[in-house]
Order: sequence, then structure tokens, then C-alpha cells
Amino acid sequence: MSNESAEPSTYQPPYMQLAARFRRLILDGELAEGTKLPNHRELARQEGVAIATLQRALGDLQVEGYIRTSQRGTYVANAPRVGSSGYDRITRVLRTGSVLGDGETAIVTAAELVTPPLYVAELFGLDDGDQVVRRQWHTGRGDQRLMLAVHWYPASFAALVPELLSTAASKASDLLPRIIAATGRRPTEGRDDVHARDADAREANYLGVKVGSPILAGAHRLWDTAGIIEYAEWCLPYRQVIGYQYQFDAAPE
Repeated sequence: MSNESAEPSTYQPPYMQLAARFRRLILDGELAEGTKLPNHRELARQEGVAIATLQRALGDLQVEGYIRTSQRGTYVANAPRVGSSGYDRITRVLRTGSVLGDGETAIVTAAELVTPPLYVAELFGLDDGDQVVRRQWHTGRGDQRLMLAVHWYPASFAALVPELLSTAASKASDLLPRIIAATGRRPTEGRDDVHARDADAREANYLGVKVGSPILAGAHRLWDTAGIIEYAEWCLPYRQVIGYQYQFDAAPE
């Protein structure tokens, strides 16, 4: 497990830093569903911030569905309709050693060397007939289905990280740290692409929805100077919300 921070090094206002910290605690399970937070004055004291800063951070989290408020206080939402983005999962595994969030389980249904579709071969810069590692898995929490994903890796990684070809659930959550340790390659950049569409039969089966139901589908790629390290395609059932935080490279002139 890496102790290195996977968060951007660029400056963020204090309330954004605080909101990001609470998101991580909730997604990682350190703040469990239904947990009552201290009152604002006490929580601000614990976090070493002004009450106004705390209230602004909590306001963002409430809009995003991570927390709820009532006359009795502020609580971590029960079964929040919040899904993990590709960025969330990547930074979580680098931070904690597991790609899974609080209470999540994973089932790996395929882990094999295959000749990929043309678009995947082009991403990895492969010649005709070259192979890649393909892994298909889905996650859930209790009886709730959260995500279906297919991940692709260079074939050469399989010899260095045999777990890539295992369907054992116990070997599904920490593959990226294993890849980094075995190959010496660490992602330096990434990109997520997301779009909404209807679920096909395979996706509907794994997500527990009807064929044609709306889903949120996405893909991410991670790379270094040597090329693609991981390419993944994933989809989430409807009513799941994912969020991204970003900054602009330059201020307007």
C-alpha cells in the first residue's frame, strides 16, 4: 500500500480541501452511513477551520448527496446515491491499497489474455494478433449493484503480476499498486470520458436493471511516458451520481 498522496498538488481553497477530505472518509468507510457529525462549532474546532469554511464545505457535500441534515443534526447519508468516479477509485487504491469503497464487494467474472477489439489495440499501440489482459468485474454493496467494469492491461504485465489472470475476489482490489511495484511504471496522467445511454443485455444483467434502462457509461485511461498502463470501461445504474472537481490551468487574461 502506498502512503503517497494521490491528490492534485495545485492549490484549492480551504473549504474545497475540507469537502474533499470528508468525501474520502465517507467513500473509504471511515465515516459510516448514518454517522452523526459533531455540531458545527465543535467540528470546525476539530478540523481547525472557521465555522464559515466548514459550513460551505458541508453545503457542497449535502448538495452532492453525501450528508443529510435535520433538526437533530448532520448525518452521513444512508445508502447515498453517490458512485465512485474513475478518479475516485484510482486515488483510493493508491491511498488505501483497495479500489473498493465502504462495504463494497467485487466479483471477477473474467481474467484472461485476449486479442482485443481494434480500438483497444490502437490505444495500446499493438500490431494485429497482439494480446492484452482483459478483466471483467462488478461491484455491489449488499443487494445493491454499483458498477460493471472491464479493464485492459498490456500483456507483458501478466508475467510480472500473475494476479491479473486470477478471478479470485481477494486479488481484485489492489492490482494497480501491484503493477506499480512489479513494473516500475506509475501513472502520471489520466483521462475520463462519460456519457449516458441505454443498457444492453449484458450490462442490464450485471447491474440488475431492465434492458434499455438508462445508465451512466464511462471509460478511463492511465498512462506514463511509455504508454497506456490501464484502460477501463465501466457503467453505473441510473440514479447514481458521480462528481469531479477540477481547476483551470490558467486564469483568463
